[in-house]
Amino acid sequence: MKKSFKLEGLDCASCADKIQKRIGKIDGVSDASLNFVTCKLVISGEESKMEQIVTSAKAVIKKLEPHVVVQSI
Repeated sequence: MKKSFKLEGLDCASCADKIQKRIGKIDGVSDASLNFVTCKLVISGEESKMEQIVTSAKAVIKKLEPHVVVQSI
């Protein structure tokens, strides 16, 4: 299952890389891809764990970049 998000206000390429790597380590995630230019995050993972994955991913983003707004697309 895939979920896509727009990260409004993401202005640091290094932070985008950190976000992508940390989300990729969340239990149940098979792939996490964050395009800094488009600010689009795509998370692939187990459907049964997707709700928890999304919650954890948003927590990672909030911790690293508190000003970024996460929107589902």
